[in-house]
Amino acid sequence: MDFASSPRFFRRGPKPLTRFLLCSVLSLTLLVGDARFGWLTPLREAGSVLLYPLQWLIRTPQALARRAEDFLTIQTDLVAQNHALQNRLLIAEARLQRQTDLQRENQTLRELSQLRLQPPQTSLLAEVLYTSRDPFTYKLIIDKGVQEGMKEGFPVVDARGLVGQVTRVQPLTAEVTLLIERNHPVPVFIQRTGLRAVVFGTGGGVEVRYLAAHADVQAGDLLVTSGIDGIYPAGLPVARVTRAEKDAGSPFVRVVCEPMAWIEHHRALLVLNEKAALPPRPEPAPVIVVKSRRNKSTSEE
Repeated sequence: MDFASSPRFFRRGPKPLTRFLLCSVLSLTLLVGDARFGWLTPLREAGSVLLYPLQWLIRTPQALARRAEDFLTIQTDLVAQNHALQNRLLIAEARLQRQTDLQRENQTLRELSQLRLQPPQTSLLAEVLYTSRDPFTYKLIIDKGVQEGMKEGFPVVDARGLVGQVTRVQPLTAEVTLLIERNHPVPVFIQRTGLRAVVFGTGGGVEVRYLAAHADVQAGDLLVTSGIDGIYPAGLPVARVTRAEKDAGSPFVRVVCEPMAWIEHHRALLVLNEKAALPPRPEPAPVIVVKSRRNKSTSEE
């Protein structure tokens, strides 16, 4: 096509004003038609479908960054909350344990207070300070000594029974030998039958020794102090028989017992600071020497 011989209109196009008017009319027509009849709705839907992958690619890094930030924030918050809850749990457990200890101690003190009102002899409430330095002995140190009138030989009890005996006294403290100390003897009798015996500590437990094989003793029998030694008042619960074993080859029965008192589970004990007043032992009878007649006749010759 020869543009030089073509008309001027087709060689230069419409004037700018004409273009503006045509575009304005077309725009207004599309606006009115889309607003009234929805002419451009399918076009917009098609465009949104075509542009969705591009939009997804643009939003994905930002969404991932936001999720990572939220995850880290949540993890940090959870760790902090976990530490806080653990600290609260430890504090609550410590308080609960302390409360339990106080309740147990309060119950023990109430029982000891009631026990002080029952026996006629005087008593002294003592607190356990610590155990003996020797790990192979069963002894306690209490906070009462000579200044409080403590003496050797005083029996020590709790609300359930006999615990031990004061064996050493110092100005401010005293040493208590427990019932379960090895070879520590306590005169007792079987409450069911009245049979007298002696309980010995075994270094962690107690047993009855030197009891005849034909003795009437059985599991469940209660052993109480007999009071014949002048140290322990009569009637204090000492131990309960758990097993009585008779051996045909032995003249004695093996009696294993369980202490009635809570030997090593107390912070406060009751010391009976008055011994039983026993009459003095009778004097031995004079020895009468009888001479035989044979010796008399020999002396006369």
